[in-house]
Amino acid sequence: MIDLWIGAGLLSLVALAFLLLPLLRGRRAQAEEDRTALNVALYQERLAELTAQRDAGTLTEEQLEAGRADAARELLDDTEDGDAPRSARLGRSLPILAAVLVPLIGFGLYMHWGASDRLQLAREFGEQPRTMEEMTARLEKAVQAQPDSAEAWYFLARTYMSLERPADAATAYARLIDLAGREPELLGQWAQALYFAGDRQWNEQLQKLTDEALQGDPHEVTSLGLLGIAAYEDGRYQDAIGFWERLVATLPADDPSREPIQGGIQRAREQLGEAGVAAPAAAPETAQTDVALEVAVRLDATLADKVQPTDAVFVFARAVSGPPMPLAVKRLSIADLPATVSLGDADAMTPQLRLSNFEQVRLFARVSRSGDATKGEWVGASQALQLTEGGETTELVIDQTDQP
Repeated sequence: MIDLWIGAGLLSLVALAFLLLPLLRGRRAQAEEDRTALNVALYQERLAELTAQRDAGTLTEEQLEAGRADAARELLDDTEDGDAPRSARLGRSLPILAAVLVPLIGFGLYMHWGASDRLQLAREFGEQPRTMEEMTARLEKAVQAQPDSAEAWYFLARTYMSLERPADAATAYARLIDLAGREPELLGQWAQALYFAGDRQWNEQLQKLTDEALQGDPHEVTSLGLLGIAAYEDGRYQDAIGFWERLVATLPADDPSREPIQGGIQRAREQLGEAGVAAPAAAPETAQTDVALEVAVRLDATLADKVQPTDAVFVFARAVSGPPMPLAVKRLSIADLPATVSLGDADAMTPQLRLSNFEQVRLFARVSRSGDATKGEWVGASQALQLTEGGETTELVIDQTDQP
């Protein structure tokens, strides 16, 4: 930020110069007026001396006229280089007052309407965070600078959960849902955060949130898993088995979370005296197949002189009907373009938000000089795409100004 304040200081000095120069010129003009007045006084005193000498008989009339002519010539010589007399003096108080108020008013206006916090945040996002705490601090600053950014709130909520701060995550999810709407995935994750923040005590609010999430999406994985946990800890083992079996049937066959869920089902069966009964696997017709999208990204030629080789390029997919958060993301740089990348379930931001869970998506490529994935300078977007296996390569041209 020091370079910003140095630049502001230099501009303030330039503004002060325009204000104080008239004052300095006025003082110089006043000095010239004072010198002219002194020369006139000396001229009048010389004439009085000559007249006195003529009256005393020491000068003749001819000598008196000659002396008057010499005195007039000297007066003319002394004043001919000066400026014309001024009719009024320049006031001093107004320029000095303006010189003091202009920097103060400018500073106050900048602190009220300026964006110094966003400038500092952009610089911080340009550097890789060294710790999770540092990343969390940056995300907290991001939501302060962009309180209406659903993506920033989502990333912050997920980070809080990974740091085992469920109470903070619940607050972030509440704000996110206000911005993005009551999407089933978000409702499930909000309920999960509230559950762990409340010492694993089930309540009516959690029941309403999970019911609403499953009504919107019967396969919402976070809600199914959470309901299974709550039922198991409450001793309702049969209910727990039912929720977890629905969850296993929803997950892809190679999902690493299937094994611990099946272990939970087995423990619930043991509690019911049904030890040794194998957990049913997901039916083949319900198993999901990984989806991959081939995306060819290039920069429009008209933007070649407006970007830098080190500018970050985020290629991501977003559901047409679903949460506003990206489903899959990959990061490139301007120097890598043109490039072809593959977006699939392996690039998912979270296990709950996979490409294969949605029918239609849109693809985006965003240029961000600051390295902030939620905001940039230029963007390219595709039309809605139907997710099918072995689809054709989709071309993305970065050619539009990124709108906030």
